[in-house]
Amino acid sequence: MADVVVVGSLNADLVVKSPRFPAPGETISGDDLQIIPGGKGANQAVAAARQGAHVSMIGRVGSDGFGPFLVDNLKSNNVETSHVFKTDSATGTAIIVVDANGQNSIVLSPGANGKVSPADVDSASFLNSKLLLLQLEIPTPTVLRAAQKAREAGLQVILNPAPAKPLPQELLANVDILVPNESELSLLTGLPVTDASSAETAAKEILKQGVKTVIVTLGSKGALLVTDSQVTHVNTYKVNVVDTTAAGDAFIGGFASKIIESRRRSPTQEGASYAMDIENAVRYGCACGALATTKFGAQPSLPTKAEVERFMSL
Repeated sequence: MADVVVVGSLNADLVVKSPRFPAPGETISGDDLQIIPGGKGANQAVAAARQGAHVSMIGRVGSDGFGPFLVDNLKSNNVETSHVFKTDSATGTAIIVVDANGQNSIVLSPGANGKVSPADVDSASFLNSKLLLLQLEIPTPTVLRAAQKAREAGLQVILNPAPAKPLPQELLANVDILVPNESELSLLTGLPVTDASSAETAAKEILKQGVKTVIVTLGSKGALLVTDSQVTHVNTYKVNVVDTTAAGDAFIGGFASKIIESRRRSPTQEGASYAMDIENAVRYGCACGALATTKFGAQPSLPTKAEVERFMSL
């Protein structure tokens, strides 16, 4: 049985590198089109699996050629796929333009991801699993049902609220760890988030809604860990950025893998032990995210455990 269950999206990323983003109405030339496995759910599943976690995926692909391509890629990365279902629609796609600085601009077409249902979640067993990873590229009622079922089964629930959208309080009340970036946190709280201080203020508003831990990813500035008893800024690592696609997913997959490791060592964490373990997991996630920016594409950029450990030892 998988330690980590991921309920989320699978996308075929259609990626073009260009010198800059085009202005409205402008046509510019870019490099050759690349088709790369992506989707926040699948990215996070592969990211965790490459760090040694046992992972299963719940989601949907379409009846086109992209579906088998994405499922086979998950299997090749040791992600269990018996609950990745095929539906009579197009597979989810993402149109991605990457500029010369490695920044990206993305347009999503949800396709089959929009048909992932609460029934899909209920068809899977969470027995003996430890952690659930969720994002928002599938319908919100399905995300809510997954969080509720995980809570009933005793799993720890991690939600990456991306793409940003307002969320029902009922969902937040079933989340243990929320991992937004600055813009996502701002949308959820209605507060400006421009630096670590404002991120702390906004994160504490989220804690009032039942979330136990908020980890705000700050890009090149690292991450901010906020609980009722702890506020810690964790610096990231300096690298030469090639492409930021999936850096946040790499962070979450690495973070989740370290949480699983600490749960194996100490199943009933609390107090100082929990604070130290989660801080170490954030630091490890930062290393994974930084390494992901040094390679092109979503899942091809996700580092292995050996790569991360070597990088952190330098």
